[in-house]
Amino acid sequence: MSKEYKIDAAHKVLGRLASEVAVLLRGKNDPKFDPTKLSGNRVTVFNTDKIAVTGRKMKQKMYRRHSGYIGGLKEEALSLVMQKDSRRVVREAVSGMLPKNRSRAKWMKNLILVKGGL
Repeated sequence: MSKEYKIDAAHKVLGRLASEVAVLLRGKNDPKFDPTKLSGNRVTVFNTDKIAVTGRKMKQKMYRRHSGYIGGLKEEALSLVMQKDSRRVVREAVSGMLPKNRSRAKWMKNLILVKGGL
């Protein structure tokens, strides 16, 4: 049975928020949890621009991507990624908390991220 959840990300620590969202997306909070079935739960996270991080992660945590060409490694600090699009930070954190299998893309489609409030 699919359910809809709404989570306010304001002043929540990024990793704790991501693990909470990953559990809801998989349906592990349901007593009828079946790892072979997709839960169909939809999770809406709003105020992604107001998430908190601990320590010096704003300057030290780096997001990397590679174009596939020689010397094509791009690096950006968390603070810069937050300025551009805070939804990317939450999306990558939640994606990292989900199992790396063919169901991950289906779970990620049920994640809705909103910069401001609802």
